[in-house]
Amino acid sequence: MLKAQARPVHLYMEANPNPNSLKFVANFMLVDEGVSFDFPDVESTGNSQLAKELFNFAAVQRVFIASNFVTVTKSEDVEWPEIQTIIRDHIKQYLESGQKAVQASFEKDPLFDENDSEVVKKIKGILDEYIRPAVEQDGGAIVFHSFQDGVVKVLLQGSCSGCPSSTVTLKAGIQNLLTRMLPEVKEVVAEGI
Repeated sequence: MLKAQARPVHLYMEANPNPNSLKFVANFMLVDEGVSFDFPDVESTGNSQLAKELFNFAAVQRVFIASNFVTVTKSEDVEWPEIQTIIRDHIKQYLESGQKAVQASFEKDPLFDENDSEVVKKIKGILDEYIRPAVEQDGGAIVFHSFQDGVVKVLLQGSCSGCPSSTVTLKAGIQNLLTRMLPEVKEVVAEGI
C-alpha cells in the first residue's frame, strides 16, 4: 500500500519595518489572494488552528495570515533569534501535515459589496490594486473600514498594527495616493492603532 506523501513545505523568514514582527513565507498560497485574517489574541482564533497553536508560545502577541505568509508579532521582551527557528519549525510542521492555515469559505468576494457607492468602490479598488500588494510585502494588510465626509477610515493589520512607521506610511503614502486619485477623499485615518 502506498503511503501518502507529506506536502513539501519551504518557509523562509523576512524582516519588515516593524521590529517586533517577522514574516514566515511559504512556497504556496495559504489563503485566497486578497483575503487576510488577523488574530490579535487567542480568543479570536476560532477558524485557525495554526494561529491558536502559535499563541501557545508565550512570546507571541499577534498572528496574521494572508496570501502565502504568516506574520507573527512577538512581545518586546524577547529577541527574534531566541524564538524564530522554533516558530518557523512549528509553522512548517503544521503545514506539512496538510491542515489548512484558516478554515474559511466565502459565498462572495469579501472585499467588494454591490451596495457600495461609486466612490467607495473606487477607494476599495485603489486600496486593492495599488496599496495591498505593497503592504503585504511588509507582512501586513490594510482593510477598508468606512468613508464619510471625505475621511477614509482603514484598519491596519499584521505587522502594520503597532508598527512605528505605520503613521508615516498612512499619511505620506496612502493618503497622498488616494487624495491625488480621488478628489472626494480629503484624509485617511487608521482605526484602532
